[in-house]
Amino acid sequence: MSLHRYELGFLLIILNIYSLGLIDAVNVTASDSAANPLQAPSYQSHGSSAVVSSPVYKPAVDSSYSINLLSSFPEDVEISEYCSEMLRLFGQRYVAYVNCLIPAARPVRVCQNCSPEYKSLSDVFLNISSDQMGPGNVSCRDSILRSDRLMLVFLLYGNLATIWEKSNCKQCVTTDFKGPNNDTLYYLTLLNQTITCFEKYKEGNHTELCKNCIPTYKDLNDMYSGMEKNSTLCIDLEDSMNMTRKLWSKNFGCSYPHGETIPVIAVSSFMLFLPIIFYLSSFLHSEQKKRKLIHPKRAKSHNSLMNIQDKQS
Repeated sequence: MSLHRYELGFLLIILNIYSLGLIDAVNVTASDSAANPLQAPSYQSHGSSAVVSSPVYKPAVDSSYSINLLSSFPEDVEISEYCSEMLRLFGQRYVAYVNCLIPAARPVRVCQNCSPEYKSLSDVFLNISSDQMGPGNVSCRDSILRSDRLMLVFLLYGNLATIWEKSNCKQCVTTDFKGPNNDTLYYLTLLNQTITCFEKYKEGNHTELCKNCIPTYKDLNDMYSGMEKNSTLCIDLEDSMNMTRKLWSKNFGCSYPHGETIPVIAVSSFMLFLPIIFYLSSFLHSEQKKRKLIHPKRAKSHNSLMNIQDKQS
């Protein structure tokens, strides 16, 4: 009995020691979890007792291995100082041109206001894209335009160049991009005169406006029609003329006899009277045939009557 009693006491001591070890392990795990709150949780798959822990990225303690250093490459791979300056200049002029385009969007003044900015942007892009060598016999075409699949500089410039081309701005500005050409200046003069007349007579009865402003409006409209035939219009002039015509017809209720309406009226009148002319000619032609048919009969009866009279005599 004493032997069994000793064995039971020894077994209880072993159980107490094991339970104390589990408690310490739980405390250590809890302290580690509190010290690393961003550690990814463990996932246990269904039907299995295996525990899978996600890998956790721990940055290096030494700041000399910062992630920003990954963007640095050897000097023979990076672009030259001259090309970096061209890229910076391109960015400045790109922003200047975009800042000019936004206020010129409504009403449209793209060609009148933004031609110098576009010229400056085109010049720096031409330097980048050409084979012209810079300081140290360095060309920036390959390093800036063709070094990657996106070709960001080429794409950015292409978008703005498309806006300029679709606006037909080269039709309205001088060859040096310094301002409007002579035809555009003359058109703008007539436009200002017409708008000034509108402002003068817009109050009250619009009959006076239609009567007094039709000479300047006619000159403006004729000038625009001539430029349209000669393909010398740009988006600025098109937009201004659309707005002027809208004011003239819709807002003020005025009418303008276009020169092309006279041939239209003449042709319409001819088509209207064409059936009348057709039926009238048909009627006259039929009457003429009747006369030709009746005339020989009358002659025959007249001859018969003469013969009878001769016999009687």
